[in-house]
Amino acid sequence: MTNAYAAGAKCPLDNVRVLDMSRLVAGNMLTHVLADMGADVIKIEPPEGDSLRAWKLRDISVQWKVYARNKRSIVIDLKSDEGRDIFRRLVSSAQVLVENYRPGVLDRLGFSLEELLKLQPKLVVLRISGWGQTGPYRNKPGFGTLAEATSGFAFKNGFPDRPPLLPSLGLADAIAGLHGASAALVALREVEVNGGKGQEIDVSLLEPILAILGADQAVFKATGEVPLRTGNHTKLSAPRNIYETSDGGFVALSASTPEMAMRLFRAIGRPDMCEDPRFKTNEQRVANVYLLDEIIGAFVAERPLDENLEFFNSLEVTVGPIYNAEQVMFDPHVQARGSILHFEDPELGSLPMHDVVPRFSGTPGAVRTPAPALDGNRQEILNELYRRDEQARHSVA
Repeated sequence: MTNAYAAGAKCPLDNVRVLDMSRLVAGNMLTHVLADMGADVIKIEPPEGDSLRAWKLRDISVQWKVYARNKRSIVIDLKSDEGRDIFRRLVSSAQVLVENYRPGVLDRLGFSLEELLKLQPKLVVLRISGWGQTGPYRNKPGFGTLAEATSGFAFKNGFPDRPPLLPSLGLADAIAGLHGASAALVALREVEVNGGKGQEIDVSLLEPILAILGADQAVFKATGEVPLRTGNHTKLSAPRNIYETSDGGFVALSASTPEMAMRLFRAIGRPDMCEDPRFKTNEQRVANVYLLDEIIGAFVAERPLDENLEFFNSLEVTVGPIYNAEQVMFDPHVQARGSILHFEDPELGSLPMHDVVPRFSGTPGAVRTPAPALDGNRQEILNELYRRDEQARHSVA
């Protein structure tokens, strides 16, 4: 392991216990953030385990290894008397509970919000679902793909002469998880600082990705035009695109401020463009973006990737390389900051993964433990619960 964690180091969420009953990406992203910051995240799994374990490449659960780091696992059958008893004990010891059953499922198992708050009055119950806890779609199954489609994201993603394009990653789930993590912390502050009570937080997969699309509905209201697919372009500024180099590489270029656009024109030996009415203002540059691409693309295509990068960087023009997953690891800036750490892994020896985000100067988060085996922490968790109950009985006596 190459991150700078020392055993016993203080983390921001020390002494916060989170029960994670979720499956797949959104809930695991949420609790992954909290676990990295020091929370004691206990994965409560069914006998077959979290479905994320089944997402394998060459028979290795890579996604699980990354997003279940710093967590502990216990298998609980909520339909059994023993399982319900263990679950009650866990709830009474926790500050946050995360679940992504369909709305009403946990209630039918005997653990409604009212019952959970009886066990732990300050409990933050965070419910993740495809469509939310209310509304006509509440009982429909809803994976992130449907949220990416229904939100309008897929419609405007891709190139104008091609069909809508779904993202190649669990984008809606990840965004929902990040929103959920911030919501959990806000609710914890209400309890710990303001003396508030526990409450339920309703996070759908649809609404967070709808929120990051920002002003699309306002744009439609103001202009009467539905935002369309624009490929690598944006209607807000130009130039912005990907350009191919002479050796088959690619650079991304963005000159989204007037100063940067003028600097770019001078860099490519075209100071005349600074006064050209087609390129002088941002609005004009957007209107003539294809001509801009032709001029910039021709300049970039004359040089190999490294030469382009060195040239533009020396003139402080905002250009960067298009990396694949392997190349990112060897970028000198990524290496200098330790953005990707290498964690000891029994199957792969060393497992590269992103370090904790963001960085705290005083109480940083850390990658402390690998993803747990299914039910791998059962005995230690049970020992803690029974020891806690025994201490509570002695204190009352």
